[in-house]
Amino acid sequence: MIFGILRLMVIAFAIMLVVYFILSAWSRSVRRGKLAQEWDEEIATGDREAFIEEGLEEYDGSLRRKLIFGVFVVPYLVIGLLVYIVNFQ
Repeated sequence: MIFGILRLMVIAFAIMLVVYFILSAWSRSVRRGKLAQEWDEEIATGDREAFIEEGLEEYDGSLRRKLIFGVFVVPYLVIGLLVYIVNFQ
């Protein structure tokens, strides 16, 4: 029984790792696109790449970036809750 749960957790972790990297890359590319569009429409003076890199540095510390990490936490919480409900209720 314990090996089945351990195997499930390892496989789930591998899947969540792939999902995390895909979501992270997608969210960062969307943010990069929005920064580029903002620069094109509003600023259009100075160094475009520096503006985008500065915006991405701000994004790296943002709440949205931290919420993507929930990809690891939420599934384990759901599995733990289901195990508790099935065994102790």
